[in-house]
Formats: sequence, structure tokens, C-alpha cells
Amino acid sequence: MSAETADAASPPVPGGRTAVVIPAAGRGVRLGRGAPKALRPLGGTPMLVHAVRAVARARTVSLVVVVAPPDGAAAVRTLLDEHPLPDSAGATEVVVVPGGETRQESVARGLAALTDDIDVVLVHDAARPLVPVETVEAVAAAVRDGAPAVVPALPVADTVKRIAPDVPAGEPEPVVATPERSLLRAVQTPQGFDRATLVAAHERAAGDGSDATDDAGLVERMGVPVVLVPGHEEAFKVTRPLDLVLAEAVLARRRATDGF
Repeated sequence: MSAETADAASPPVPGGRTAVVIPAAGRGVRLGRGAPKALRPLGGTPMLVHAVRAVARARTVSLVVVVAPPDGAAAVRTLLDEHPLPDSAGATEVVVVPGGETRQESVARGLAALTDDIDVVLVHDAARPLVPVETVEAVAAAVRDGAPAVVPALPVADTVKRIAPDVPAGEPEPVVATPERSLLRAVQTPQGFDRATLVAAHERAAGDGSDATDDAGLVERMGVPVVLVPGHEEAFKVTRPLDLVLAEAVLARRRATDGF
């Protein structure tokens, strides 16, 4: 690890604040035509509102930055004002900023909006509206304990096959390997980071044009260690119509049993 990378991975300062960045600028085409995925209703309330409320309930979180579509920041601000945080969120502040053309650009813009006293940053998918507060707290606590990058994850239930690259669409896909399932994990969000580490990872990615499917992937490329903590089955990502059906069922159960 270089000296620059080692400095970026320094532990958070005790007494600093924790923020959550929620990139919500995507269209979510796999859910079908209509409103952006983050604005689709779940139990009569937009998924984005559920996601903001979920992370804001964590006692350690004092700031939530929602990254809206590039031309939709005002509309998202209005939406959140119409659905205020519950009393259980305390004095958590919610800020809305316009996003970029890619998720990576949007997260970088969310990072740029953080105040100087933020030293731990969680990045959470708006499409994971039902993440339990315990998962949010566990990720933040692991970063506070000294891990520069923390990801919640679950064991993989299905056997996974690796296929040959560049197979034409619609053609049979040759299998080239079967990874050992016990060594695989399905990652979730929020992913937590020491702020300096995540900023350095995004600056490096912007400089060399690299991309990753999650922020932890950018950190891994710097040689900074990433650790996993247990995820939760209800922190699943709402991507397809069937996911929305499951989310509605989970939300209905919570409302019936917990007054959620």
C-alpha cells in the first residue's frame, strides 16, 4: 500500500459525525416503464422516502444526502418535505443535491456536499428501502472501530457458474468454472467507509476512468482492505416487479406487528 493510500485509510476521528449518501438518480428500467425506480410507491409511499427514513432512524446518522436526478433535485426536495422524517429520526438533516450521469458520478457529488465534520460515510441504495436500522448501525460501528471499508453481506444460496466472455445474446453460454459457494457472499448496502478512504477512491477512479458496480470495489482497487459484516434478508434490492411484491409483503408485516 502506498503512503498516500495508507493516509487515506486512517481511522475516523472520535467524535466525528456520520453521514449517509443515497444515490437516487437512476431510471430503474427493470421495473418497467414509468417513474424512476426510487420514486415508485411501496405501501403508498415512494421507495426513496422509505430508504431515507430507514437510515435516518440510526442513532449514529446525523446527515443524509440524497442525490437526485440531474434535473430533479427540486422535485425530490418537495417530495421529502411532503414526507417528513418520523420523530424516531431525531435531528437528522436531509440535504438534496443533483446527481450525475452515472452512479459513480452521483456518489462523488454526494461526497462533495458533506460538511467538514463528517468522517464516516455510508452509501446506501435507494432501491433497498427496508434495510433494518440494526444493519445501518452495525456498518457504522465497524468503521468507527477502525475498518476503512465495511460491507454487509449474506451467504450465497444458489450455486454460481462463471461463463465464457463475449457470448452472443441468445446463444447457449459455456460454463468455464464453478466457484466454491461457501466462499461467496452477496453484498448489500449501506456500505460504510472512512471518509478520506472513499474520497480518495473516487478521485482515483475519476482520474483513470475506472468504474465499479459498488463503492467497495473502488476501494479494493487501491489495495485498502474491505471487510464484511452480516447483512439482513430484508435489505434486498427492489429491482424487478417480483421484488416489489415481496417488499409490499414485508412492509405489511412490519406495519401489522411493529406499527412501522
